[in-house]
Amino acid sequence: EFRLVESGGGSVQTGGSLRLTCVASGYTGCMGWARQAPGKEREWVAHAATNGDILVADSVKGRFTVSRDNANNTLYLQMDNLIPLDTAEYFCAADCGGGYCYKCAIPWHYNSWGQGTQVTVSP
Repeated sequence: EFRLVESGGGSVQTGGSLRLTCVASGYTGCMGWARQAPGKEREWVAHAATNGDILVADSVKGRFTVSRDNANNTLYLQMDNLIPLDTAEYFCAADCGGGYCYKCAIPWHYNSWGQGTQVTVSP
């Protein structure tokens, strides 16, 4: 497993924005974000391949943007126009599908996870 450290969660009102950051130690392959709301299964949100290819879940498309800084092994999730349904614990994930994120839109295909950061959106 690789060490992943997330930051940037918090509480905002509907329509607000947050930016999540994940720093990976010693890892340069596919990285992604997933979230888990209370009582629900973990849901894949987005991933970014080493070559910059990205994929974002339909539920957040147009509102969330994923990007990465390979030089600093860092993954970002810019979340705009947040709604209460976005309230969840957000997790950074890595070690899936090599550098190209092959079949990495499935949470359990990742082998490394961060500790999570809470995002709460109030009406």
